[in-house]
Amino acid sequence: MSNALAIAHVTQALALLIESNVGPEFGAAVKVEPRKPPAGPPDQPTLNVFLYQVTPNTAMRGADLPTRAADGTLVRRPAAALDLHYLISAYGDETELVGQRLIGSVVRTLHETPVLPADVIERAGRRPYLTGSDLAGAAQRVRFTPTVMDIDETSKLWGMLHQTPYSLSVVYQASLILIDGRGTPVPRKPVERHDVRVLPFGAPGAPVPPGGGGAPGAPAATPAGPPARGAAAPGASPPARAAGKSGAQGAARTTAKTTAKTTAKTTAKTAAKAAAKAAAKAPARARRSPRKPAVGGGAARDGDAAGRLDGGSDKKGTTEDGDDTQGDKDDHGGSGRDGHEDR
Repeated sequence: MSNALAIAHVTQALALLIESNVGPEFGAAVKVEPRKPPAGPPDQPTLNVFLYQVTPNTAMRGADLPTRAADGTLVRRPAAALDLHYLISAYGDETELVGQRLIGSVVRTLHETPVLPADVIERAGRRPYLTGSDLAGAAQRVRFTPTVMDIDETSKLWGMLHQTPYSLSVVYQASLILIDGRGTPVPRKPVERHDVRVLPFGAPGAPVPPGGGGAPGAPAATPAGPPARGAAAPGASPPARAAGKSGAQGAARTTAKTTAKTTAKTTAKTAAKAAAKAAAKAPARARRSPRKPAVGGGAARDGDAAGRLDGGSDKKGTTEDGDDTQGDKDDHGGSGRDGHEDR
């Protein structure tokens, strides 16, 4: 963490870093100024490092909460996490493309050295107006990252610079800068004694198990009412053998009851399943097996069959009688014809 001079210290260190790398590569004296772009073009090759915006760092803005205890005492020094946004513009003779050459050197330098070196921070801190800055002792180093801006954003950025003509430039973001508060946290009280105990539930002084109720450390509450059969009265101390026998008998009774209940449930379920299966299979068996006539029903059906046979016999007899009548008629007719022939 750093004090309030960290922002100015980073700006001066960035200008010093660019100046120490671009000048020898460019082959001529390059002036690097940590201020906003000028209204008129300078006479010599110049780079301007302009801090145009300071924003809170979104990843670390709430990392220091809470900073105070319930009684208001300061337990942790608050720190503001910031990001710095720089506009680096280049000026020079356009016929020799000085501005473009300078921007190329700046991009190469910050891409090759993205983290602000400690020696550059120390040299920048020797300025008289940065006396007292503790950026060199900060654990968090400053990293530079290029920022992509479209035409609209670039136009808005240069539009807020009143009466400043546009020049070729690049935008970089510096993060992370932590500025801590001035308060001194109250030291926490040291641990005077380490006391670790392991007790089973139900032991004197042991905590009550979850759902058992009662205050922590208190013995389990005894249910109200008369004591159970075979149980000792409150305050009495029966012999250990009697207590063991009572516990064994209670466990045996509980096991017998549980076994009887399980057997009864299993038997009832088995009988219900068998009855359901038999009821479901009965219609299918009835369709597959032929019907057997009952005794009474068979006699009735035999009577109906006999009746039908008698009806047929009557009809046959009637037919035969008709034939006999027709034969008699024929005989009479024949006799009449014979008499006529005699006459």
